[in-house]
Amino acid sequence: MRRCGDCDHWEPAGAPDCARCARIVDDIVESGWREFVSREFGTLNDPDERDVAEMVIDEPNRHLWRVVDAAYDRLTCTECGSRLSRGPAGCAACDLANGFRYVAVEIDRPGVPLYNEHALRVNVSVVRRPYGISWREMVGRRLLLPYLLDGYLPSIKQAQATRALLNDGGTAEELAEHLDLLWGDSPRDGGG
Repeated sequence: MRRCGDCDHWEPAGAPDCARCARIVDDIVESGWREFVSREFGTLNDPDERDVAEMVIDEPNRHLWRVVDAAYDRLTCTECGSRLSRGPAGCAACDLANGFRYVAVEIDRPGVPLYNEHALRVNVSVVRRPYGISWREMVGRRLLLPYLLDGYLPSIKQAQATRALLNDGGTAEELAEHLDLLWGDSPRDGGG
């Protein structure tokens, strides 16, 4: 893990407020799209990408979650004008698309605990569409992202302790300290 030069959080924990961290979160999704397009089609121009995106969201259960999320990014919501599925809570079309994204396929990356990819997916989804999410939920999800990317997954007991800290009025700084104590300042350096 490394510190963001713009917000000083572990990258990408500053998202969605830090533009640099938000780009890193978006790239988690975009990297899956690039791999899919390259493997299946070689290269595509923008109109062809939109056609492929429509094909993907017609059958989200047949594609990896990163591909589905990226496909939605290539389509515009006719109701609110945002990227489809990323509009504000209450936009019926985006709410529906946001729900459909969860039927996509999840495959854990090599070397990570079972369900790490699910946790990563949920946290990425929340950080990319923060509307209607409580401050506590958002801070917990965004601060956990660097650890999930490094292959960690909190145990049930660790997740409950984290939630309790937030529910008891813990600050973002206290939560960051809590996570550092669980896994050290840098999990790749053998902390925690």
